[in-house]
Amino acid sequence: MRTFKPFYICAALSLALASCNTVKLPTTYADKYEKLPLKNAPLAENDLKRWSHLDLVTDTVPGMSVDKAYAELLKDKKSKEVIVAIIDSGIDVNHEDLKPAIWVNPKDKANQLDDDKNGYVDDVHGWNFLGESDAENMEYVRILKKGNTNDPEYQRALIEHKSDLDEANSGLFQVAKLQSLQNAIEKATGKTEGITAADVEKVNATDVATTEAKNFFTRILPNVSYADFIKQIDGMKKHYEGQLKTHLNLEFDGRTVVGDNPEDLNDTKYGNNDVIGPVIASAKHGTHVAGIVAQTRGNEFGGDGVANGNVKIMALRAVPDGDEYDKDIALAIRYAADNGAKVINGSFGKYYSPNRQWVQDALKYAESKDVLVLFAAGNDSKDLDVVNKYPSDSYDGKPETLTNVMIIGALNPTYGEGMVAGFSNYGAQNVDIFAPGAKIYATTPENKYEYLQGTSMASPNAAGVAAVIRSYYPNLTAAEVKKVLMDSGITLTQDVRFGEKKEKKPFNQLSKSGKIINLYNAVIEAEKVSKAKK
Repeated sequence: MRTFKPFYICAALSLALASCNTVKLPTTYADKYEKLPLKNAPLAENDLKRWSHLDLVTDTVPGMSVDKAYAELLKDKKSKEVIVAIIDSGIDVNHEDLKPAIWVNPKDKANQLDDDKNGYVDDVHGWNFLGESDAENMEYVRILKKGNTNDPEYQRALIEHKSDLDEANSGLFQVAKLQSLQNAIEKATGKTEGITAADVEKVNATDVATTEAKNFFTRILPNVSYADFIKQIDGMKKHYEGQLKTHLNLEFDGRTVVGDNPEDLNDTKYGNNDVIGPVIASAKHGTHVAGIVAQTRGNEFGGDGVANGNVKIMALRAVPDGDEYDKDIALAIRYAADNGAKVINGSFGKYYSPNRQWVQDALKYAESKDVLVLFAAGNDSKDLDVVNKYPSDSYDGKPETLTNVMIIGALNPTYGEGMVAGFSNYGAQNVDIFAPGAKIYATTPENKYEYLQGTSMASPNAAGVAAVIRSYYPNLTAAEVKKVLMDSGITLTQDVRFGEKKEKKPFNQLSKSGKIINLYNAVIEAEKVSKAKK
């Protein structure tokens, strides 16, 4: 899952180290954006929790005008049920804020029989293509393990493997240094938690270790709480140790417990119906993604989903802790298309794909079934016009081959130079549009909620908008919905920082549409296109 790298090292630490009723709609909601004052001030907590739903004009935040769309355009309209398939790490289908939105297969039930004869026994909420597997190698590690030196990607894989090993070992060295600073400051203050800048100021530094710790925490505690510091170094340690144990380990094979041949697309009798997965904590990512789309709006729990109660979540577990297999993704896409999904969200991706044609064929199949598929652009600050990221609808600078695929970049909750999330991939040809992706508050397993960030969060925000349009305007095809989203987004021309080098360029040059997605405008455009078809 390279496209959602963890973000454990904060800036402070890194610096220190249905039917469609006709309603009268506005004819436009534009020409106001370029005159807005830029906004860099922090949001209040209540606004931050739902910033992606806010409005650029009213709130000076690059949200998707979700609240405005429901209040002004959709309140008197009828909608039709739409199934959104979430291909991810697993979903806690028992979460109190998600349970009402979980898809139930009308043709199957939990009786140990394949009632609907689709090859998947008791697929009540979807399917788990990983079975009991949880962790996996990166794809380039699997390439190295095959030992085919004639593979043109073998040498590239060797270089990347060494680079990532060096990074993981260096990361653990940094963790050890941070922990030594932690131990020194705790000894000096006599406290193991809740240490403040005032506590640090009182420290009488009489040795090198204490002096170094005092200087370090004097710099970071005005920006990061001590509890957050502990959480971040614990996360760093877990991440880098996990990489060395599984992702980068040439001796590790997570597929042995699955029982299939991952190189045989016709070997489909594997997996199970446990869409949460064997480790509920591993379903955190998928549960968060599902919540962004469809956590219940207007109740007293957590946040609100983009889509209302007429959108159902189909759970497809196919993304391990590591890189996904092309076979699992291809079969998950086909399952979704065959079982009624009209939108698929894929918050995953990688830069190697030995069996990429299986996935491309599955996307073509989804296109034939009128399914819109949205993928996260990736979190490596790369230009996707230069680097291939899989899956996509265009590689090596060639024209798009599919009409039903969208690639989504990520926004920060800041209207100004820092609007593009620093981690987000971009591309004037190969990223379609941007959506909110940083500091997104949504469901996590066992009835919890958290802020997460990544293009993994931007993609389901866009998928939620697509689901709303498909629900209220069911006569529009997947290709038409894609065009509606692209045409109706908000074009912004302000200079923004982006990429690994923090270059500056007008925002509208970073994606094919040059826009940020907007539900309010999309409803107006969809109404127009829908009427023209009648």
